[in-house]
Amino acid sequence: MTKTDAVIIGAGPTGLFAVHQLGVNGLSVEVIDNLDKAGGQCIELYPDKPIYDIPAIPECSGKELTKNLLEQIKPFKPKFHFNERVQELKENKGIWTVKTNKGNSFTTPNVIIAGGVGSFEPRKLPLKELEKFEGKNVFYSVSNKEEFKNKKIAIFGGGDSALDWALELSKNSKVILIHRRNEFRGAPRTLSELEKLKKRRKNFYKNSFSN
Repeated sequence: MTKTDAVIIGAGPTGLFAVHQLGVNGLSVEVIDNLDKAGGQCIELYPDKPIYDIPAIPECSGKELTKNLLEQIKPFKPKFHFNERVQELKENKGIWTVKTNKGNSFTTPNVIIAGGVGSFEPRKLPLKELEKFEGKNVFYSVSNKEEFKNKKIAIFGGGDSALDWALELSKNSKVILIHRRNEFRGAPRTLSELEKLKKRRKNFYKNSFSN
């Protein structure tokens, strides 16, 4: 059983900045995350994709943001527990007990849940023998966009991540965007840029829809 001032569930950007805020107040921190590294979906889904909505930073990548956050919290020496998932959370007289799937236990008066949309687990296509193509021709995230340079790419999805990658990868590759609905669910600015790209037909084949 480890006693600490705070347990943070989630090592994404919000969790990492919470480490900083607790650290400047002299509090010890234990951070638990289901992934094998810090950065959350920001580093797992789009480490190289430009991010434009960070205050006072006109543009940075998920990798750069994570690196800077980790550098910022170094003086506070937080303890990370990667590849672990919280399975039990109980409170007794103002003290929380947190238990993980690896048998680790923590007691703390403060629990901060910074899980974003939850543990990142890709929604895989239900196709036979698809696993043998994963990491070669089928990908659930982009860790290095250079791997897709000068190739013909099909992207499945209609949310922000799919649309942002369609725009980014179309700079050096030919992209087909496939979505099950008749409309996309991205930010207005992203949708506007997508329409401009379609009209120019520059490295962007078409929209394909599947009911």
